[in-house]
Amino acid sequence: MGELRADWRLRLRRGDAHGPVCGAGVLVDQYTALTCAHVVRHPDAVMWLEFAENSDLEPVSARVMPGGWLPEGERGEDVAVLRLDSPRPQARRAPLQPGLWAGMEVYATGYAEGFDDGMSLWGRIGGASGERVQLDAVTKAEVVRAGFSGAAVCTRPRDGRPTRVVGLVVSWRGDLGEVLPENNRLSFSYLIAVDRIAELSPLVAELSGPAAWDERFEERLTRWFDDPDANPVKITVVPPGSGKDRSLRHLAHRAHVVHRGGSGKPYLIDHALEQVAFPAGGYLAYWGWLDGTRPQPEGAAQRAPDPPVTVLVDGLDEEPRPDALIDVLARLRVFGFRLLLVFRHEGGPGWTAARDRLLRPALLHHADALLDRLQQAEARWMQRYRMVDSESLAPVTATAEGHRAARRLIGEVRDPQQQLTRLRALVRALRADLSVHGDR
Repeated sequence: MGELRADWRLRLRRGDAHGPVCGAGVLVDQYTALTCAHVVRHPDAVMWLEFAENSDLEPVSARVMPGGWLPEGERGEDVAVLRLDSPRPQARRAPLQPGLWAGMEVYATGYAEGFDDGMSLWGRIGGASGERVQLDAVTKAEVVRAGFSGAAVCTRPRDGRPTRVVGLVVSWRGDLGEVLPENNRLSFSYLIAVDRIAELSPLVAELSGPAAWDERFEERLTRWFDDPDANPVKITVVPPGSGKDRSLRHLAHRAHVVHRGGSGKPYLIDHALEQVAFPAGGYLAYWGWLDGTRPQPEGAAQRAPDPPVTVLVDGLDEEPRPDALIDVLARLRVFGFRLLLVFRHEGGPGWTAARDRLLRPALLHHADALLDRLQQAEARWMQRYRMVDSESLAPVTATAEGHRAARRLIGEVRDPQQQLTRLRALVRALRADLSVHGDR
């Protein structure tokens, strides 16, 4: 099944943070949310967006962005595109899916009276009703009601496929005009599809297009941020204006220090030193060392932060003097800083230097550290082996000494790319063997 909780499902209040709950919304990127125009009521209204399913995220005010007021009428379909007053990159965005079909199983979570914490209703996509789409509930009690307007209509998660947002709830209608759906003979819910919203809003068209995001890149990058034991230096190419670029911007907040290419070496040094507990009066000594004008302070390596600090250099090849910045980054590795180096063009300025002075030394050091850990894990395994029935112990797939032989051979490889390929393979093998020993 899919995720039980979703950051991108929003509960809306009108006026201020303590105003009445008036509907739902969908976060589509860190700056933007969608809801119904009739929930907002006026194009100059201030709305409060709450992350009802993630209490770690602070509520935020929002207002209709220019061109985002699309009320019911000739061009609009009861949609409001909201701009958050401060971004929420920590929240996962809604995955938008243009296109739906009759019979598709869907559900929506809204905030009806008495259900401020949310309630979910299920149904199937029916037929078209003008520019809206009919949503057929199993029973009249499952027809949407007040508090569901603006709620995401989501695909049913199945077969490992993630949930996707295919539209917004906009209304319901009963044939007798009674206040509650169940008091009518016939009752139906209605939604506006993502592809129709995209026709009305260029921004939604951009965010919902097939190249809007690079989800595989997001998954890889998220794993790297989450795993302090991953390769300590990561180099990636992110073309400007691409889906990969948008995904990077959404995850950039995960780094402790973000350096934009072209900001200059002093900017990086100042912000990196904010992460280091240097001794009183030692700022100039450490600043000068990172700048290359003073020797390394005694005991600098012992001041490595725990957990490690992550630095994102966004556009290393856009730096006027990339080699000078690489010198600073190499010294920051003394503190155990993890580096995510983004090039905007493969093979751009600084490419070879980053590989030879940052990536290869970091991987060699990382492999040696993993080898030491594996050797210690094997020693512990042997101690247990002497005292415990061997059938109760996990099997050992390779010895640290065997990996050390492979490590020595890597040191003899002269071609940088071949050396990197073998290093990465060795690191993967070491991590696999450590996991056998329960050391991750």
